[in-house]
Amino acid sequence: MSHHPIDRLADWWREADRILIGAGAGLSAAAGIDYNDAASFTRDFPALAARGFRTRYEMIGRPLPPELHWAYLAANARTVRFDPRPNPLYQQLRELLADTDHFVWTSNVDGLFARNGFAPERVFTPQGDYAFHQCATPCTREVWDFEPVAEKLVAATDPTTGTVTVRTVVPHCPNCGGEVQLNVRVNGAFIEDHYLPTGSALLDWVQAERDSRLLVLDLGTGYNTPTVVRLPMEYLTRMRASTRLVRVNPEHPEVPDALGHRALAVPLDAADVLDALAGTVLK
Repeated sequence: MSHHPIDRLADWWREADRILIGAGAGLSAAAGIDYNDAASFTRDFPALAARGFRTRYEMIGRPLPPELHWAYLAANARTVRFDPRPNPLYQQLRELLADTDHFVWTSNVDGLFARNGFAPERVFTPQGDYAFHQCATPCTREVWDFEPVAEKLVAATDPTTGTVTVRTVVPHCPNCGGEVQLNVRVNGAFIEDHYLPTGSALLDWVQAERDSRLLVLDLGTGYNTPTVVRLPMEYLTRMRASTRLVRVNPEHPEVPDALGHRALAVPLDAADVLDALAGTVLK
């Protein structure tokens, strides 16, 4: 077996009976959606940049006037969640998996897996999804489609000020009339009911065929929310002697020493690794 990380990953990929993809913000960043990138933020939100905001990441949980808050959320969701164009990196990952039995566990809320050919029932998104919004109280466990609301908000936004100019399009709960929020895990009001069945299916899938060779490929998970994907990937690997872990991350590729030869750290960008892997596995 080769000692070069990409060659070793390719060997493990070919030997795997099943593959679990663990995906964090680093994968979406490699695919062109970087929440820490000031240049793309300034390009997409010039009015907010003029107000002193610098990145999408610093907008998360930021208290803003409703007209500014919802103008940003709608425009951001339109860009990162509702863009109908295929994403080459996610398409490449799907092609690499081909007919391999696989599941996805991701902290990303951009829907890029399901939008690029991955079966939605095999994609667990415990942090939520920009496609939905919910009551902020919450007074009900229902969630509602956000895309039609986002379209109205974008249409009513003044590009010069970056604010919604028609107050009536700012969404409210259709049940109690109170405030709403996107259906993502930003606070204790998050409604996770919609995602739990897929999480249960994932656990059943992991526990089945315990002697099968499972490859856990961790793509771009860091330390912002390590308990969501990064640490569970390590735990699953420890619990199954036939499981291997590969962590792809240019800044935080560390793997536990206790996993020994069953873990591989690849300190590279996910796009470069998938390109190299495609050149090896698909040739």
